[in-house]
Amino acid sequence: MHLDDAIRRRRMVRAFTAAPVDEPTLLGLLDLARRAPAAGNTDAVDFVVLVGPTETARYWDVTLPADRRAGFRWPGLLAAPALVLVVVRPAAYPERYAEADKAGTGLGAGLPAWPVPYWWVDAGAVVQNLLLLLTAHDLGGCFFGVFEHEPAVRAALGVPDDRRLVGAVALGHPAGDDAPGRSAGRGRPELGSVVHRGRW
Repeated sequence: MHLDDAIRRRRMVRAFTAAPVDEPTLLGLLDLARRAPAAGNTDAVDFVVLVGPTETARYWDVTLPADRRAGFRWPGLLAAPALVLVVVRPAAYPERYAEADKAGTGLGAGLPAWPVPYWWVDAGAVVQNLLLLLTAHDLGGCFFGVFEHEPAVRAALGVPDDRRLVGAVALGHPAGDDAPGRSAGRGRPELGSVVHRGRW
């Protein structure tokens, strides 16, 4: 599939079949996804991969306990055969920028020296790569935040304290019967309203 087509076809899939994604395919997609741009080639993104109902349940039991599942709008999301949690280590950025080739930037002084927290930007690029790759391989993906559950999820999955959870990607074979999200019909602004030539 051409990249243009993958970008146009990509959407958040919220209903999956139970059919697994084979391990070589999954690892190949993650290898490609991590080849996103990163400030200073810091490469501070990791993945926690949960495959199969026993492993994925460890995530859902923390974030969506059984007593809340009956009213959940997208029960097909819970059928996803794999969850990939995208994790970043913010401290890797000042460490990298304290090295000789980057020391002149002043960004090695610590996290407060970063006016834009590029660990979120770089992790977002990895997520976008993964979502586009899933589309190109006729698979579905849905990215969602962990939000207030982050400490509990980190504890349940053994994620080190110096890492932050960017979010999770449910992935697998689309079931084809999922309802679109509430924002799906919102549309995009006209290109001319977001492109500012020469100046704002």
